Amino acid sequence: MEGSRRPGWHRLGPAERCSHLASALGIERDEVERAVRDGGIPLEVADRLVEDVVGTFGLPFAIAPNFRIDGRDVLVPMAVEEPSVVAAAANAARLVREGGGFVTACDPPVMACQVQVFADDLATAKARILAARDALVQAAREADPGLAAAGGGPVGIEVRTVDADDPNESFLVVHVLVDVRDAMGANAVNTVGEALAPRLAALAGGRTGLRILTNLADRRLARVEARVPLAALRMEGFEPAQVRDGIVAASRFAELDPYRAVTHNKGIMNGTDAVVVATGNDWRAVEAGAHAYAARDGRYRPLCTWRRDGDDLAGRLEMPLAVGTIGGATRVHPGARLALRVAGADTSTRLAAVAASVGMANNLAALRALATEGIQKGHMRLHGRSR
Repeated sequence: MEGSRRPGWHRLGPAERCSHLASALGIERDEVERAVRDGGIPLEVADRLVEDVVGTFGLPFAIAPNFRIDGRDVLVPMAVEEPSVVAAAANAARLVREGGGFVTACDPPVMACQVQVFADDLATAKARILAARDALVQAAREADPGLAAAGGGPVGIEVRTVDADDPNESFLVVHVLVDVRDAMGANAVNTVGEALAPRLAALAGGRTGLRILTNLADRRLARVEARVPLAALRMEGFEPAQVRDGIVAASRFAELDPYRAVTHNKGIMNGTDAVVVATGNDWRAVEAGAHAYAARDGRYRPLCTWRRDGDDLAGRLEMPLAVGTIGGATRVHPGARLALRVAGADTSTRLAAVAASVGMANNLAALRALATEGIQKGHMRLHGRSR
């Protein structure tokens, strides 16, 4: 793909952007336009995706330039209705680009299915299940041989006790850990959990309750680091050091106050969700996992923090990101397929890296605005276009 640095991109019209995008992808412009026209999804495809369809509901489909992620130039697909989100992401990506771009590290795509187990003697039931871990993993692999053949499949069993005030309501939770490869993974882990449930009940001498994945995908974390040189933070009316220190102070505000942390994280999700939606993934699952992870120690905290490092500004983001490049809407939605191609997301971990980097970019842009001219000046200028 051609480079993602696109000066003047925002001044082009939609047709011109389609032409440039087609050229970057090495395809015909008509192919791009068909994939994004009228929401990118024919009515007959929508009718196959969900129930009781009467039409389709479109969102703006945009391409954010300037991103450099793990040494690659990336054009980022974003589907979002809120003004200023795409422009903010592109502007922040330009700043980070001057520091070398975003650097990511993503965990293997391991998801957990929870199997609830009730037994009269929970301690004995837990010991018996743990003693049978290897046999259980093997049985779980046989439940989805295709996933195992693709290099994934069940990789472990964990057991913990959930204690209720009434001992009769206490139970075990068995986590069946599954490497889902390039899928989001819900169907795969649910299939495995349901297949194992009878064996778990027999081992426990009891019965099973719910069998379903958890969206707290804390074994599937995406981590991003970024550096912005001091000189890149120059703004009219503000010294670069003033901008840097203002961003650091805004980050500390979020670390100290959960009310601020919620809005801080909402700014991250502005960008991350836009990528997740554009690529046909489950943004509700990503949102739920992100906010649960932010509160994992009992206090709600920011997913991204910024510090001064020498003269420069340095940031770090960590969040769960369960996304896929196969299955569901990613398989049948023309717009989603185009979005994956634009992002160069040929694996689930690469897509997670892109989505997390965009979230970090939007967080940086928001803090920079808050620390200087205020959030409303740029936001309302772009909001006015829709009137």
